[in-house]
Amino acid sequence: MHRIVSLLPAATEIAAALGLMEQVVGVSHECNFPNEANARPRVTHCPVHNAGLTSHQVDAWVRSALRENGTIYAINESLLHKLRPDVILTQKLCDVCAVGYGTVAKLAQTLPGPPQVVNLEPSSLSDIFDDIRRVAKVCDVHERADKVIAQLSDRIEAVRSRANRVVHRPLCLLMEWIDPPFCSGHWAPELVEIAGGYDPLGRKHQPSAQIDWQEVLDARPDIIVLALCGYDIDRARRDYEILRRFPNFDSLPAAHSGDVYVVDAIAYVARPGPRIVDSAEILAGILHPREFPEFTSRGPDDPRVVRVG
Repeated sequence: MHRIVSLLPAATEIAAALGLMEQVVGVSHECNFPNEANARPRVTHCPVHNAGLTSHQVDAWVRSALRENGTIYAINESLLHKLRPDVILTQKLCDVCAVGYGTVAKLAQTLPGPPQVVNLEPSSLSDIFDDIRRVAKVCDVHERADKVIAQLSDRIEAVRSRANRVVHRPLCLLMEWIDPPFCSGHWAPELVEIAGGYDPLGRKHQPSAQIDWQEVLDARPDIIVLALCGYDIDRARRDYEILRRFPNFDSLPAAHSGDVYVVDAIAYVARPGPRIVDSAEILAGILHPREFPEFTSRGPDDPRVVRVG
């Protein structure tokens, strides 16, 4: 048995998929799935989490905090000492997504043991599967990883093969932020491809980046998907109202056809854990609703994806 502290929501979901939740003794302030995670002590804090700021204010605060402090998170060091972890799951991928690896590694050296610090740093779908293997190896449940990955891979290949039968591959712009605009990055453009589309501005296997609105106008996407980092459906809906006021938004094919969607990016697309496969299925339902009717939005109260255009 290991005492696991997860500082990353995706890592908590990976631990759960591997049957390790009973060994998870602490989580980050953003870990909310599965439900058992909400009963664990939270060892991190972010001042703007649920602070009611606008997207522009959040962006400005994050840039300032990273410039001045190098991080936007605080760790409860005394709680971490009390939890006595054997394993800490963290990441190097993004300073905005979770506590930085360097901070965690330095702190870990002050803890009894010291605990093993496991870095998860995916930039592709295969990297996410490798992270599942990495956590399983550290926690001595190798065979569980093989089973989990086989099931997830089968679902991905089912989407890919069905999408490949569709001739038309729409231009699907997946946005990770609205104010200012950010394109998609890392695994997200790959998910769009698997689902049978092409993201004209996506940075496949690279970090997301701020883009000029004119680039969106020039790309003329057929579909726009708002998978806004850290935002659920309701919060993303509010930012859609900002998007609608951008110059010449109505000239876009996606606006003409009403093919603008918001996704719960807290759960899907932006979280590189087992539900990344659900994300591919959701995108398939958006891009090719006739081919994938079981994955389409179930209406304005669908907790996964809602058409807002």
